[in-house]
Amino acid sequence: MASSPDTGSWTPSRAIPYANLKEFAASWIRERIFSGELRPGSKIDQDAIAQELGISKLPVREALITLDSEGLVNIVARRGAFVASLTREDILDHYQLFGMVAGIAAERAATNLTEADLDRLENVLDKLEASDSPEMRAQLNDEFHRIINLAGRSRRLMSVLKLLGKALPSRFYEFHTDWSTAADRDHREILAALKQRSPEAARQAVADHLRRSGEHAVRFLESTGFWSSVPDRGRRA
Repeated sequence: MASSPDTGSWTPSRAIPYANLKEFAASWIRERIFSGELRPGSKIDQDAIAQELGISKLPVREALITLDSEGLVNIVARRGAFVASLTREDILDHYQLFGMVAGIAAERAATNLTEADLDRLENVLDKLEASDSPEMRAQLNDEFHRIINLAGRSRRLMSVLKLLGKALPSRFYEFHTDWSTAADRDHREILAALKQRSPEAARQAVADHLRRSGEHAVRFLESTGFWSSVPDRGRRA
């Protein structure tokens, strides 16, 4: 595992299109937090973010409000916005909750997926494992899970999954360079359970995958020194 992430300069031209500028800014800030570039307790420079992204301050302020509701940012009246002092347990809990909900969708998908759907999942995994591009792997990873989640056939489940997924970094394969092998193995276990038409096995495989994702995220953040220094001013009262 690398000692620090190579975040580079993420400009709008490199970003995946978002529905609006608020979502774009929120995603940008999340990535900086989960990459370790924005440390817990550090003040977020709204002017600098707006300038770097080439947008006005309004969507940046709206993004920070969203991130405050997610627990990633603390907005302090008359002082500004600070990166929340996330604990290891906060991150593990979030991934575990994500896994529980995604597991319900997978449980239902085990009986709802058609043979054509299963062939599509197999094709996605073949492409994912063959790709050396972090961006392409991330897109294929999203497609794999989206097929399963949609097969859950529940608008409520999809709504909750979307909410939980937004609070996670979207460039996982880029920042977490040693994650690919573990993720590929997990995906094959999930597909095997779905092919067996085993709801319980599918639910457990997805839940385990997301739990391990959380454990890996914690190890990665530890390697960047994410928790090495947490200024008091960013702590929530």
